[in-house]
Amino acid sequence: MTAALATTPQQPRTEYNYTVAEPDHANGYLWPHVLRALSDKTDPLHRRVFDLGCGNGAFLKKLSSLGYEAIGVDPSESGVRVANQSGQTAEVGSAYDALSERFGTFPTVVSLEVVEHVYSPRDYAKCVFDLVEPGGVAILSTPFHGYWKNLAIALTGHFSPLWDHGHIKFWSPASMSELLEETGFESKQFTLAGRIYPFPKSMVAIAVKPPRRTAA
Repeated sequence: MTAALATTPQQPRTEYNYTVAEPDHANGYLWPHVLRALSDKTDPLHRRVFDLGCGNGAFLKKLSSLGYEAIGVDPSESGVRVANQSGQTAEVGSAYDALSERFGTFPTVVSLEVVEHVYSPRDYAKCVFDLVEPGGVAILSTPFHGYWKNLAIALTGHFSPLWDHGHIKFWSPASMSELLEETGFESKQFTLAGRIYPFPKSMVAIAVKPPRRTAA
């Protein structure tokens, strides 16, 4: 996971610094949902996963330990360096790059706690869509924002503009569904992670790219 995708095509990449390839606090409540989705949606014969915004490679390391062939990109040079030092396959790159031309397509693309950091969510979603092979699955997570949680956050003054590379977009299931549908995904499912409704920490979206249509 990374905040380092918060760049625009016109701006230089910003650096989100990493020193170790270890999970952060969010992984404890996110990973079980993501791994369950992977188990449910991934064909055992096609266990290739692309991690968009892989940060320090912690999730790549977890996937590798479970027998997945995983590769990822992140704009953070320190994150990629740490990931590579831990034996993972990661390269510098972002959702604003033509990643499908560079890496091809994958049965499964994951992107954890990234979309809330990007300035251009449509560019990000198109990049994810292009990376997923026809009939494949995208698994995305982002902090959950609904009416009651937003109200609680506003009342407590939890939002801070002082977090470098912090959250700049706040997603609900409805707004995330709209983005995914607009991009071309279908069969969307959502699970909530961390705490109980209406104050979960994050949500995990599972979206399917339509299979390639064949001529009649």
